[in-house]
Amino acid sequence: MEKIGFIGLGVMGRSMAQNLLQAGHTLFVYNRTKEKANPLLEQGAKWCASPQAVAGEADIILTMVGYPYDVEEVYFGAQGLLNAAHEGAILIDMTTSTPTLAKKIYEAAKAKKLSALDAPVSGGDIGAQKGTLTIMAGGEAAVFEAVKPIFSVLGVNIVLQGGPGAGQHTKMCNQIAIASNMIGVTEAVVYAQKAGLDPEKVLKSISAGAAGSWSLSNLVPRMLSEDYSPGFFIKHFIKDMKIALDEAEKMGLELPGLALSKKLYDALAEKGEENSGTQALIKYYME
Repeated sequence: MEKIGFIGLGVMGRSMAQNLLQAGHTLFVYNRTKEKANPLLEQGAKWCASPQAVAGEADIILTMVGYPYDVEEVYFGAQGLLNAAHEGAILIDMTTSTPTLAKKIYEAAKAKKLSALDAPVSGGDIGAQKGTLTIMAGGEAAVFEAVKPIFSVLGVNIVLQGGPGAGQHTKMCNQIAIASNMIGVTEAVVYAQKAGLDPEKVLKSISAGAAGSWSLSNLVPRMLSEDYSPGFFIKHFIKDMKIALDEAEKMGLELPGLALSKKLYDALAEKGEENSGTQALIKYYME
């Protein structure tokens, strides 16, 4: 079993780390708020006081933090991984971040005789808990194959998309598809309610047909039960959409569906919903 480091124990990271621990790996963890690590520490995970301390212990280090600037700090900061990881270590950023930063990490790691992959995920809190995430990787094939057994603990749909940054580009495709879909499923619910239908019966019918989607099956039930707890934070979804729009602009590509979705979520965030789950989009239509 590998000595694995895990940095970032939020909604997704905590469950991912839990699965690695239960699979028998020695786990070294760090999070800005230590309290979030306590359930893992009680089960045998080992606490480290900084990313640098994690790098001193682990052979393979996974990071799952919030924003690109958090990734930058974890890798390049004074207490960062690149200043402390031992030769031959493998660094895997599973945060949804920018393709440009993924390439920067890859080049910096290579210069220090380290390996790096960008491997963002999809599947939300449910996928993280069940170990059924989709993992989109970018980097060298040999490194990907070396860590695939670890990825297999976390997910079931695991694909190397290409070189450095390819995983992040693929995650942008994922978020673009979800963004417009969230508008569609939410408007379907609102329409059903206004038409005097039972939304749960409507969901039973349309989720099995051509309208079916992960969001329809997993997030609409939360909408109907008024459960707005975050499987994925609105603030992080806005971050992802901004990255995708920025990348699209660089390619001379217009994405009006994505732009509209970001506009609606921005409006919700301005009203204090940034820490709600993405299914809280229905609140936009309830005003």
